[in-house]
Amino acid sequence: MARKCAITGKGPLVGNNVSHANNKTKRRFLPNLRTVRVTLEDGTTRKIRVAASTLRTMKKNG
Repeated sequence: MARKCAITGKGPLVGNNVSHANNKTKRRFLPNLRTVRVTLEDGTTRKIRVAASTLRTMKKNG
């Protein structure tokens, strides 16, 4: 299963670990995904993976 938000499509980003000696090695920044139950129009419920930042935005906008 992809590490991707089902609503916004946010996925992993890449960057560097930087040590005190300024050595750089590759790393991944993964989105903070949460599993949420969503009720669809036909009344059925479904589990989707949503980023925590998306949940905050949805809660703010109502």
